[in-house]
Amino acid sequence: MPVKNNTFKYIVRLENLQLNYGKVEALKNINFEVQKNEIVGLIGDNGAGKSSLIKVITGIEKPSSGKLYVRDKPISFKGHSVKKVHELGIETVYQTSSLGEKQALWRNFFVGRQIRNRLGFIDVKREKAIAQKMLLEKIGFRGVGITVDSPISELSGGERQGVAIGRAMYFDADLIILDEPTVALSLKEVAKVLNFVKGIKASGRACIFIEHNMSHVYDVCDRFVILDRGEVVNTFDKNEISFNQLNDYLLHLSTDKSERAAMA
Repeated sequence: MPVKNNTFKYIVRLENLQLNYGKVEALKNINFEVQKNEIVGLIGDNGAGKSSLIKVITGIEKPSSGKLYVRDKPISFKGHSVKKVHELGIETVYQTSSLGEKQALWRNFFVGRQIRNRLGFIDVKREKAIAQKMLLEKIGFRGVGITVDSPISELSGGERQGVAIGRAMYFDADLIILDEPTVALSLKEVAKVLNFVKGIKASGRACIFIEHNMSHVYDVCDRFVILDRGEVVNTFDKNEISFNQLNDYLLHLSTDKSERAAMA
């Protein structure tokens, strides 16, 4: 893994980014950044461009034009890939969990990136020890009901998100992207996930938090970036806008968009 530069301001910065699908402009002149130890709420209706933006950052899509910087260093889009992004210290936790339901928790921790001994076999003892340490120190699972041998199917939705976030933290991610992590969870489970998000910041890491529930976004985020039809239309620091003001702004934005569509 490349040696990280620790004297940076921005973990990720996009400059004049454009993503086209044929004649369709999915992203238009995007300027977006995440500072270290910052939680950024990425807000927008369905089709606003959130998924396209994340796909570029995570190496799934290559943009039509623009620049990408990681830790203030320019990154070439030639060879840009999910694997390369992992090596740069960026991890993503999707709303549809990639965890193996029937597999034990410790196996899920290292799926695709197993630790092997000198003979090339998976080092089960070491993987279990690391998973156990992460459970206690990073994720905070201290009850007797959950162990490293627990199948993922026995965990609640919030606990599964905790495992996925803990896995990202173990692999030394400076930036963790959370895509709708509280979808279909109970209030109790939502509280768990929001605490996990706060733990990301407490650990010195940064996070892009994508969520439709504005109370969740406002609770954990330091800054809000609003996307609309593929463009960044506004950015607010938390200390300059109240929860009600943010809601009102988004309501007016949605109303204006509906009126423009009606007149088109």
